[in-house]
Amino acid sequence: MGKITGFLEFDRKTEAYAPVEERVKNYKEFTKPLKEKELKEQGARCMDCGIPFCHSGCPLGNLIPDFNDAVYRAKWEKAAAILHSTNNFPEFTGRLCPAPCEEACVLGINEDPVTIENIEKNIVETAFEKGWVVAQPPKERTGKKVAVIGSGPAGLAAAQQLNRAGHLVTVFERDEKPGGLLRYGIPDFKMEKHVIDRRLKVLEEEDIEFRCGVHVGIDIKADDLRNDFDAIILCGGATVSRNLQIEGADLKGVVQAMDFLPQNNRRVDGVKKFENEILATDKNVIVIGGGDTGSDCIGTSFRHGAKSVVNFEIMPMSTTSRPQDQPWPFWPMRLRTSSSHKEGAERFFSISTKKFVGDSKGNLKGLITSEVEWIKEPGKRPVLKEVEGTEKEWKCELALLALGFTGSEMTIAEQLGLDADPRTNIKASAKDYMTNVPGVFVAGDQRRGQSLIVWAISEGRQAAHHLDAYLMGSSKLPLKGEGDLPRV
Repeated sequence: MGKITGFLEFDRKTEAYAPVEERVKNYKEFTKPLKEKELKEQGARCMDCGIPFCHSGCPLGNLIPDFNDAVYRAKWEKAAAILHSTNNFPEFTGRLCPAPCEEACVLGINEDPVTIENIEKNIVETAFEKGWVVAQPPKERTGKKVAVIGSGPAGLAAAQQLNRAGHLVTVFERDEKPGGLLRYGIPDFKMEKHVIDRRLKVLEEEDIEFRCGVHVGIDIKADDLRNDFDAIILCGGATVSRNLQIEGADLKGVVQAMDFLPQNNRRVDGVKKFENEILATDKNVIVIGGGDTGSDCIGTSFRHGAKSVVNFEIMPMSTTSRPQDQPWPFWPMRLRTSSSHKEGAERFFSISTKKFVGDSKGNLKGLITSEVEWIKEPGKRPVLKEVEGTEKEWKCELALLALGFTGSEMTIAEQLGLDADPRTNIKASAKDYMTNVPGVFVAGDQRRGQSLIVWAISEGRQAAHHLDAYLMGSSKLPLKGEGDLPRV
């Protein structure tokens, strides 16, 4: 696919960033798109590799060599049809996915891999610009009604697929607008919210109904759902944040990332007043946790005008190269430096927070840490050990906890009588995504735990296939990698 010698002729090239001093003044996306000629060259780098291992890296089974080839040949509408055949929302994944497909790229064995994610983003942006993304409501309705609980990527994908099958779909969202963590967890500088809104407009034109501000399990009970709908699919996100159980954790200024980030997104959206406003302005900020959520807290803190931003990670610093025990094409745990890290954050690894320190009024003024090491023994899990004599006190008025999630809110699951696993995920087989209660399905974070956006969309699509088969006896909706009929 692509140009036979393209990978020899062209180097990998990605979008440039606006200068730090400019981009931290606002919440706009700050990447600078490549020119069409450059994008065609990047598509040309896709090798005629025989077995496209990028497929194995993509949970959606995207037909990557096919759309790369179409871009190389400037067949953008064809590329958009190929891309949308397996991915309902490439404008989301093209901005937010960590691109496991690129780590599995054959070219990446000994060269820089193909810029698959950026090509994907440019295909869908071209499709919207050219007017190729239009509503395609089903020609016939089955008369079956389906409730989708949660409007994040899993819920939206399930809703669109089930609507394409002809069912009447209602999406319930407890927040004031649809989008889930896409809207209230991802900062605008990574994805502006008009990107969500233009896709929602298409879904609404396809006659999908959205009911926002409805907390299922509280505002509407399980029995009402069972009476009003033929099937239910739970697609809530992982929203129960992990706490740090140490002294001083109740001080004012110790804040969960998922309190800090959603509030700021609402602020950017025009909300003026908050009951407990959380701002990093003129504060020494320490972000505890080294993942994407921590990175988002860093970028947001800089845009607030923080005095300083420090990032703690309890794990050792990874290497920038692929570790020997994580061979290609598997996802490697290598050191990743985000655009937010590059805005000026200091990063510290193998460090553990022991205590938060407050003033006489209960406000956070600092914290105490120690260095740690991980003791590894063959056949045993690594053991964390504190390094003696390494205690240090840090000045800090805002500590943001980005420690991951332990599960999702389970009110409706309990009302429905669903089984849960020890990690508070709802039990459902990957074979058909149905729970222990017939007609109740689950997909995304609520089934597999905290995961990637690309997994959420994939699970929403797969669960929709099985729910459709449950209602109709069989389903024409695609499974992973099969693709819908070519459509935009």
